Amino acid sequence: MTPNSTLQSKLGGSHSTIIGGRHGKKLLKIISNHPDVKRIIPSVITVKGKSAPGGKIDVKILRPDSRGNLRALLTHGTSSQEVRIVTSVGKEEEGERIMQELNAMFME
Repeated sequence: MTPNSTLQSKLGGSHSTIIGGRHGKKLLKIISNHPDVKRIIPSVITVKGKSAPGGKIDVKILRPDSRGNLRALLTHGTSSQEVRIVTSVGKEEEGERIMQELNAMFME
């Protein structure tokens, strides 16, 4: 298995650009390695104002919906991107567990 195969097989949707370049893809790869994550769908990139490009890249996993699917918010400087995370669980409580596990991985 190649290093990017897990992320490439789980990445979907019509937006293929990930903010933060290699660092953004590395964060999504960490998410894709979770056993309960089935699909990662990046959304449009929003810019909140004018600033020098670059800056710190960060990710936060947000609350699950009623079916246990999650959203992640990637931020890089003044840009942000929402990423949908489709999980294999079917309940909000299970989604909460996955959210806590993923956020704990990014705190390290």
